Amino acid sequence: METILDLPIENKIFYAVLVFSWTVYLWEAYLAYRQRRIYRSTMHVPQELGKIMDTDTFEKSRLYQLDKSNFIFWSGLYSETEGTLILLLGGIPFLWKVAGTVTARFGLGPEYEIFQSLSFLMLATLFSAFTGLPWSIYNTFVIEEKHGFNQQTLGFFLKDAVKKFIVTQCILLPVTSLLLYIIKIGGDFFFIYAWLFTLGVSLVLVTIYADYIAPLFDKFTPLPEGELKEEIESMSKSISFPLTKVYVVEGSKRSSHSNAYFYGFFKNKRIVLFDTLMEDYSPLNKDGEPETVPAEETDTPTEAKAKPKNKKQGCNNPEVLAVLGHELGHWKLGHTVKNIVISQMNSFLCFFLFAVLIGRKELFMAFGFYDSQPTLIGLMIIFQFIFSPYNEVLSFCLTVLSRRFEFQADAFARGMGRASELYSALIKLNKDNLGFPVADWLFSMWHYSHPPLLERLRALGGTKQD
Repeated sequence: METILDLPIENKIFYAVLVFSWTVYLWEAYLAYRQRRIYRSTMHVPQELGKIMDTDTFEKSRLYQLDKSNFIFWSGLYSETEGTLILLLGGIPFLWKVAGTVTARFGLGPEYEIFQSLSFLMLATLFSAFTGLPWSIYNTFVIEEKHGFNQQTLGFFLKDAVKKFIVTQCILLPVTSLLLYIIKIGGDFFFIYAWLFTLGVSLVLVTIYADYIAPLFDKFTPLPEGELKEEIESMSKSISFPLTKVYVVEGSKRSSHSNAYFYGFFKNKRIVLFDTLMEDYSPLNKDGEPETVPAEETDTPTEAKAKPKNKKQGCNNPEVLAVLGHELGHWKLGHTVKNIVISQMNSFLCFFLFAVLIGRKELFMAFGFYDSQPTLIGLMIIFQFIFSPYNEVLSFCLTVLSRRFEFQADAFARGMGRASELYSALIKLNKDNLGFPVADWLFSMWHYSHPPLLERLRALGGTKQD
């Protein structure tokens, strides 16, 4: 009787990839199950949260996170099943042949591998976009809409999706073609040149993203002159942060979630604030404010007179400054540089291992490529499938490191004298985003790149008794 040990090595590789993929999925499903159990069983605000979260917000966040968890389970199951069927039915070599047929129509034979690779890549991303679209629509117009976050119309959403696809192709195809060309002509040390190329591309994209790519999707305007801008400039100067511009991005046309970030290299830093982060700028507050109509002037019941879309959203100016103090802490403490160094060390290691493995025919045979060894397919097989155990371990380690960085950035803001403002800002942002403050310890350890709310508040100085 033949066992799996008696199978050819390419079959062993194939089955090992499938088994590991489903093992990871089942592990993630188990973690999600543990967290859903928390959502279902924690029906009342825990005593230690009584001073920072009201019952209504707690229940809304519980239901929102439960809906999200259920959605992630079913979409994840679909994705895993789809991926397995693609592998079992030979979807990758089939799509490669289709790509070859497309390029052949333009008089380009198999020797034009880079053109066939680009055709394959476009077809693969198009397939992924179409299969993922129903899930994205459901998430946006059912879950996010149900819980008051979605601000998009269907027309805006679809137009946005098409625009994202086009912009992605305009970046992805030229970069991929150059990478494949470098690998082809790079000789024995191609992995060094490939790594340097991807490093350069990543630095360029980070530099131009907010100035040239992000404005294609969202409106960026300079923060108006006033007290907040002066305070931001003063705080930046106090820690020698080379701030050049402060922008407000119109995030409210998509979602009521809020955020803030900085970008740029060397002496050219910019800060970007979402309008939903600032209560004085958020259109959601203006749209959602109830009309102040005296009760005696109408017979309409009180509940029908004032139906704000959301409670007052965002942070006041001192709280915004505290949030920025946290973000600037990441810069001052070198977290941004450390993350770049870790990312590039990992990238170099992966390209080196790719160079070691790319000549192994059994890797290609395991995925149905018996007569050819296309470079793009090799990149896909090695980076996506062969490296998957390593990627899982790395992801967990980076999550642990990220949590450490978040505590350090909070401590930096506290050292700037903004502990109380950051404390209240974290509570407001948790409420605005309907974050659920109770987490299963194992789920939290594996997934939370930011520490749970209570842990951050304790580190800032303990729960207030206001």
